[in-house]
Amino acid sequence: METRRQHISSGTKWEAAVGYSRAVRVGSIIHVSGTTATDAGGNIVGVGDPYVQTMQAIMNIESALLQLESCLEEVVRTRIYVKNIGDWEKIGAAHAKFFERTRPATSMVEVNRFIDTDILVEIEAEAISLS
Repeated sequence: METRRQHISSGTKWEAAVGYSRAVRVGSIIHVSGTTATDAGGNIVGVGDPYVQTMQAIMNIESALLQLESCLEEVVRTRIYVKNIGDWEKIGAAHAKFFERTRPATSMVEVNRFIDTDILVEIEAEAISLS
């Protein structure tokens, strides 16, 4: 039995430059690449606000999952990369808004810097789709 591989793109400039997809689905497994707080035009949302950036990043993850016939409820793991670990409570509160019930495994790690100086948060997600 052949397993189909699906890719989706958000259209941000970094995907083409680096050669990656926003998300990839193989069978029931979905991997969502590091996702930031960008709007449809590729602009950073919530500059200076880690809570708003976390909310937008997760909404972008949700959009990718929906395109691959999945949803946030099927997320089993997130990885949160942050510019300032001192913002963990704001970032964690935004994460909890979406995942309070399903409570995926997660990590939060401070990093030195991101590809754009206005980015404060980047989140990866993995889901196992039941559909």
